[in-house]
Amino acid sequence: MEEEIHTRKGGRAARRAERLNAPIIHHPPLTTNVPLYEVASAEGVEQIHETAMRIVEEIGVEFREPQAIETWKKTEAEVDGARVRIGRDALLGLVAKAPSEYIHHGRNAERTVTVGGKSMVVSPSYGPAYIYDLDGVRRPAGVEDLNNLQKLNHMASTVHIAGGPVVEPMDIPVPHRHLHMAYSGFKFSDKPIVGNVTSSERAQDTVDMCKIVFGEDFAQNHCCTTSLINANSPLVWDETMLGALRTYAQNNHAVMCSPFSMAG
Repeated sequence: MEEEIHTRKGGRAARRAERLNAPIIHHPPLTTNVPLYEVASAEGVEQIHETAMRIVEEIGVEFREPQAIETWKKTEAEVDGARVRIGRDALLGLVAKAPSEYIHHGRNAERTVTVGGKSMVVSPSYGPAYIYDLDGVRRPAGVEDLNNLQKLNHMASTVHIAGGPVVEPMDIPVPHRHLHMAYSGFKFSDKPIVGNVTSSERAQDTVDMCKIVFGEDFAQNHCCTTSLINANSPLVWDETMLGALRTYAQNNHAVMCSPFSMAG
């Protein structure tokens, strides 16, 4: 009986050790082969497009950043103070210059992903200030929570991006917080990261950290971070977002521009 019990304990211990030491199998981004689901009829899509074109041609959009205005003046746009109007042909010509997909490099080349096209890339949470811990207590997130979540992101086989602000480390002063978020992504995961956009200076810090991790030449010529740029309502792009956008664009890193305001 004692021998049987000993054998069973050894079996459980061996199986547990095997699970703990098992290699992490990462799944590549999904490739969608099913047709896109059309949420509106062709007539409805055309109506939305015509309304959008009327807005940019007649009403205009505000760009509250001097350098952005100077950039628009070099195009066919009509600039009136901070408000910019542009004809549809000129606008769609600019839009056509954006690639349909791009490569986002990770610290580990095996984690590098293609964004766009038919690729579906899964990323973790973005920017929550609070977490629920294992005791069910809602509390402000800290840097330890950030690091633990990045470790989980690294181990999650179906998550392709390490992220950046997976939580806001509220115990870190705001001027230094972005440094900890980028550092956590680089240290505790080898997947691609998301950059900071709360100022052009903080965006530059993210760019400089990419140069440290990837090497200056590689980081200058490859996309090593993707960042989220949000519009303000109504029809406004503010100085903070535009400054961060320019910093990343000048350094050949990608941005995703959302045409709507984000709650949070």
